[in-house]
Amino acid sequence: MAGPIRTKLRRDNTAAKPLATVTDRDVATEPEGELEQYSKEVLTALIKAGLPPTPNNFTLYFDRLLEDKSQSTRSHITSMLELEENNDAENSIMIEQSLKQGFSYIKNILNVTANLYKNMALMAKILEKRKQELEGSSDMQDAKNVATSLGLDILKLNEIVKKQSGSIKTMYDDTAKIIKNVENETIFDNQYGVYNKRYLMSKIEQEISLIRKSKHKSSLIMIELSRDLRASVANEKAVILMTKTVARILLKTSRRSDIVTHYGNGVFVMLLKHTDIESAKKASERLCELVSNSNFFLGDREIQLKISVGITDITEDSSVEEIIVSSMDGVEKAYENPKLDYAVLLRHT
Repeated sequence: MAGPIRTKLRRDNTAAKPLATVTDRDVATEPEGELEQYSKEVLTALIKAGLPPTPNNFTLYFDRLLEDKSQSTRSHITSMLELEENNDAENSIMIEQSLKQGFSYIKNILNVTANLYKNMALMAKILEKRKQELEGSSDMQDAKNVATSLGLDILKLNEIVKKQSGSIKTMYDDTAKIIKNVENETIFDNQYGVYNKRYLMSKIEQEISLIRKSKHKSSLIMIELSRDLRASVANEKAVILMTKTVARILLKTSRRSDIVTHYGNGVFVMLLKHTDIESAKKASERLCELVSNSNFFLGDREIQLKISVGITDITEDSSVEEIIVSSMDGVEKAYENPKLDYAVLLRHT
């Protein structure tokens, strides 16, 4: 699911420049591991076969050549890969099944509602028939018989309506539960067109495990529209539009490996994989510059956008919550100095 969503999120990826670039100096000088050596073999095999080293081709050869390796090598590389794997496909299947069941309930509700309408229409016809019977007879006994028959008709209809109404309520409750469960499993924020908080938390947890295994460096940055700017505008709809502009800039300038998410209340968080603090600072500088160069028009008023950024590192000995709090504290630290657009907040053990 992450792949299709990432494709959906990017509208101008070819024109975007990466926020941060890993240079030769950023590459660890430790001896190559088994996974690195195997990756080189895969790349060599691709070139030898005359195939372009695209991600799809690399994945195909990566899996194919692994079958010829020893059991110990396969186990070691597989253990590394398992840290990056997620259950997006399984979640998609579960969500799809839930949606199909929900659609089935909705269809049943519509069918029951249609039957209710038919029964009400039938009752109208019965009332008209009884009315004509009364008008055509002056005998008191006949009138009593018509009234009795009408009473029985109404009782019968009432029982049918009660039963069908109960069915509608049950199906409605079941449908509401399904919709709620689907909402709880979503990973996309429709308002801003980025990933949501739930997805962010799972990806940080996954990144911690990867760092624990491979010892690389990754960073997290929290971005929010300047509070002073929000206060000066004092227009909720305008603030939302400005925040959406910031979201589009984040998507346009992020790398394919970066994860852009809406944390909540117009606050965004970017997970910068394989990016140290210095690179994260450069990324934040460029991001602040891009946003400040984007003007927003509110009526005849031209407003210069401004953001505040908090930067922190992702470490193997910290929890997801601690990392998030550090990025929040970084934002607060940036506000302490009016000259700062961003600030770094690291945890010390």
